[in-house]
Amino acid sequence: MTQQLVRETTLFGAIILGLGSILGTGAYVSVGLSAELVGPNLVFAIVIAAVTALLNGLSSAQLAAVHPVSGGTYEYGYKFLNPTAGLTAGTLFVLAKSASAATAALAVAWYLHGYISSFMNTPAWAINAIAAALLLVFTAFVLSGVRRTSWLNAILVTISVAGLVAFIAAAFGEPSPPQIFTEASLQHYDNGLFFAAALMFVAFTGYGRIATMGEEVVNPRQTIPKAIVLTLAVISMLYISVGLAILHASGAESFAQSNFNIANLVENSPWHSLVVVGGIVAMCGVILNLVLGVSRVVLAMGRRGDLPRSLASLDSQQKSAPAATWLTFAVMAAIALLGGIETAWTFSAFTVLIYYGLTNLAALKVPQAQRFVPKWVSILGLVACLGLAIFIPWPTIVLGMLLVLCVIVFKRITN
Repeated sequence: MTQQLVRETTLFGAIILGLGSILGTGAYVSVGLSAELVGPNLVFAIVIAAVTALLNGLSSAQLAAVHPVSGGTYEYGYKFLNPTAGLTAGTLFVLAKSASAATAALAVAWYLHGYISSFMNTPAWAINAIAAALLLVFTAFVLSGVRRTSWLNAILVTISVAGLVAFIAAAFGEPSPPQIFTEASLQHYDNGLFFAAALMFVAFTGYGRIATMGEEVVNPRQTIPKAIVLTLAVISMLYISVGLAILHASGAESFAQSNFNIANLVENSPWHSLVVVGGIVAMCGVILNLVLGVSRVVLAMGRRGDLPRSLASLDSQQKSAPAATWLTFAVMAAIALLGGIETAWTFSAFTVLIYYGLTNLAALKVPQAQRFVPKWVSILGLVACLGLAIFIPWPTIVLGMLLVLCVIVFKRITN
């Protein structure tokens, strides 16, 4: 008999898990990266990403309500599409979210390295080492069980939001520098709009953690859809506010010099320290939730035999999956040790867009009698995902496709 995780996550807990997964690299890194690409069009990129996320979130809610198990689109692909689609979705999820977790860990390490370097010399590779150490710490938290993780999430989310509110207040408290753009610079920003929207989309996708934890959520048919919609509503308001604050605080020349860190825009503000602390805490929350979410997909892949079945084992209380969690840590740590922030985030953008493309395809297969989300929502979600994916740089697209192909070939050979 397959062991099942205990259902103990309520609506509040699910929202906190979603917020904890989203707040971090989204608000403190991705918005800054997008600002460098689109300048004055930043809010448009955020809105495009938010609409895409809402469409996909509704498709995810539809699927999670009728098939509430751990594994997300990996499981949905198997049930509503075919085994290859399921395996592809699982591989994409692990790659995408491992890259996101590595990005968050690298960003925190970048903050900490700058502080340490102020009083002692440290090599550049120390950033990668610090990132791997952070991943190890939060892996230990996940192994302690979901209930303790949820309480820690609540604390992390509270501090994260405080940091964002401090940034918004500090940015609007400063006089706005001249907004002078040349025709050539405006054309450059127009060309980067959809690439920026693709990067911003990743910043919304923490709602997927709610769906992947369907096996642990109380009353999933009602809880999951509500948690996803409420989480996206809160995050959309926060991101748009942050985007408007960035536009207010940035001059025409500073967009390309923000170094992906919004705290740089309020360096002279008394709120600067709170913004930095909020950013670090928020990204730690992202690490925590991604280790949890990815490990649940690895758990599901182990149960099905797409990965070694030893990864499907649970602890004695059936509240954590040690083997799956340790493998998750290994993949994330490898990316953190070998990659950089911008590269990892772009790779995450492509893989997660294709992943949610499969989510929408699966949602279209749900029988009409079980539907509460119209099919046109999933059709628009699919078009939006594929439309944004084509704006990702082609080397990243090729790498992502090759890695997925390797997993599919390996599966067929081992069978």
